[in-house]
Amino acid sequence: MIQQKIHQHLWYIAAFVFILAMVGAAVYFNDPEIILPEMAAMAVALWVWQEKSWMQRTEMIFILPSVTALLGFGINFIEIGYLTKLMLVLIAMMILMASLKFTFPPALATGFLPIVTNATHRSFIYAILIASLVLMLVVLAGKRNKDIPRKADWDSKRLWAYFVITLFWMLVAYSTDLAPIIIIPPITVVVFETLGMKMFNLKMALKISAVLCLSITIAVALRNYIENWVLLSTVLFAIMYLLLAFFKIKIPAVYAFPFLIFILPEEKVAYLPIASLIVSVFSFGLILLYHYYYPKLSISKNFKIK
Repeated sequence: MIQQKIHQHLWYIAAFVFILAMVGAAVYFNDPEIILPEMAAMAVALWVWQEKSWMQRTEMIFILPSVTALLGFGINFIEIGYLTKLMLVLIAMMILMASLKFTFPPALATGFLPIVTNATHRSFIYAILIASLVLMLVVLAGKRNKDIPRKADWDSKRLWAYFVITLFWMLVAYSTDLAPIIIIPPITVVVFETLGMKMFNLKMALKISAVLCLSITIAVALRNYIENWVLLSTVLFAIMYLLLAFFKIKIPAVYAFPFLIFILPEEKVAYLPIASLIVSVFSFGLILLYHYYYPKLSISKNFKIK
């Protein structure tokens, strides 16, 4: 048991070094687009927690985030409205995952990210390709996917539910004063993940919302006191570790969320704590309804009078 704990903490250190290297590169090249929040979440989920559903087709760790990032990056250059761009990349990602019959949640965030941050430099694509490749190679070299079955369980209903909830939220946000927070990449990943939870209830929804809101609130507050990005990233990583330990929950997106403070415009960063609360309440409220009504609909559909 002790040896297992030591081994796990070594993987935490590896994930931490990977994240610091990403932030350090952004500082060195003076290019915030190199910082990819979802890569921080992937490092912890894949290397430390060994998230099985994310490694059932190991090559997708590199392929899907890279392809969705390219889709979002390309769509961002089209001269159309912000909402239309988000809708286009959402539809493109749904078609991509449906055709592959495999869903890789972090790829949803990397698809939306270039539009949300208005990424325009090729360094964004280089960073995605290199980071996702490193993540995949370390999984293979470290045998983190050992004994994980190759075949993934395909659930098209879950993908459709995510599409409907996300599209509905987009339209609601755009038609109100919430347009700046139509999509928050880390939260959109959690939305998809919670759709697949077997035991998702009000208590779980509140716990997840609390952790997400606290993580970004702490990050926004600390950036006013710590100017050095590498030092701030170190502090944030430690705090996110303690936050998840306190709530006794594993949410990879919590490691991604704070890094939005480095890449979003100032006005959006200040709005993130309240924005995360609004999006969480709306999205997880709909997911609660989905978990409550969908099993009943399924039973009703399969029931036959003999």
